[in-house]
Amino acid sequence: MDCRPGCGACCIAPSISSPLPAWPAGKPAGAPCPHLSDERRCTLFGDPRRPAVCASLQPAQAMCGTSPAEAMATLRRWELLTAPQR
Repeated sequence: MDCRPGCGACCIAPSISSPLPAWPAGKPAGAPCPHLSDERRCTLFGDPRRPAVCASLQPAQAMCGTSPAEAMATLRRWELLTAPQR
């Protein structure tokens, strides 16, 4: 499966604990990655500064569903299910 054009759910919904060039402390869940373009594409794609977690995330039916809205809902749910307990 290829990334759905204009989606970007995986760059918005999950938190990223790894440092990013624009956010050294990582990215909070629900915040658009600062490296997400207006076309909702990763501007760090292929860049060695791209976090390993981002490079390892591959589009799949279970994650992406049939629409950007479904992908966002799935990733938000996964974020809640895997968030550390406070």
